[in-house]
Amino acid sequence: MTNTVTVNQIRKSYGEFTAVHDLTLEVHPGTIYGLLGPNGAGKSTSIRMIVNITIPDSGDIRLFGEPMSAKLQERVGYLPEDRGLYKKMKIGEQMLFFAELKGLKRAEAKRRVDEWMERVGLSEWKAKKWEELSKGMQQKVQFVSTILHDPDLVILDEPFSGLDPINQNLLKEIVNEMKQRGKTIIFSTHLMEQAEELCDEICLINRGRKVLDGPLREVKRSFGWRSLAVDGENLNGMLTSNPLVKAVTPQRHHLEVTMHDGADPQALLKDLVNGGAYLTRFELVAPTLNEIFIESVGRANEQAA
Repeated sequence: MTNTVTVNQIRKSYGEFTAVHDLTLEVHPGTIYGLLGPNGAGKSTSIRMIVNITIPDSGDIRLFGEPMSAKLQERVGYLPEDRGLYKKMKIGEQMLFFAELKGLKRAEAKRRVDEWMERVGLSEWKAKKWEELSKGMQQKVQFVSTILHDPDLVILDEPFSGLDPINQNLLKEIVNEMKQRGKTIIFSTHLMEQAEELCDEICLINRGRKVLDGPLREVKRSFGWRSLAVDGENLNGMLTSNPLVKAVTPQRHHLEVTMHDGADPQALLKDLVNGGAYLTRFELVAPTLNEIFIESVGRANEQAA
């Protein structure tokens, strides 16, 4: 199956500063792909090259197996990090304008605008000007403008900026619906909790270089489990006195157990059961994406120093 996006050894410099160093990645159809990294890592520069706003100094980019063209642009929806629509233009008119730019006939564009404005709770604001909307409303308008033409590839650069939790959940719901319909989404963020919730595959970049990539589950598995989440009754100090256990840290709903290097969790489980503990939870805990992010970026910075 042809990749939705194939990036091969792209590089972009501005004077003596290299924003992106020989980046290679593959985005598969029907996935949510996280392009992750700290602020200034090169995420937005990479995206601008993918959508052909910026031309790479070297390397090759293909969408749906082909070089970018005017025809392919109609299959792409792009929400940039730097927001902004026409301040004095009414919201409904702006959305119609962008839909027609992407090839929709006016009657169909009007139908979709009304449908989406209703979906995101902005119908009553359709005749308002951009400058009259709150930041969160503006963000929803730009998100809808990005997907009105039903693109096959949707690229979202920090899409949840300015949104409250309810509207963040609404956009996540829509993104997952698009995935279920076979659309491909590239999701760029520096917020790892959001990426961990949404993404199937990730690419972590730092200082313009790829640090790691792959399916999220495989990336987490490669870092191994870090602790145990344990809860139950009759533990009675059995954890703190067990020679396999290095530390016990109370959390809100469980005990976080750190074991000594090489210790076998199954041996601890056997000790607890034999000691009379009634366990309601005994779970190996993989590192969070945020922990992987911090560790990977820290290691990359040490190597670059």
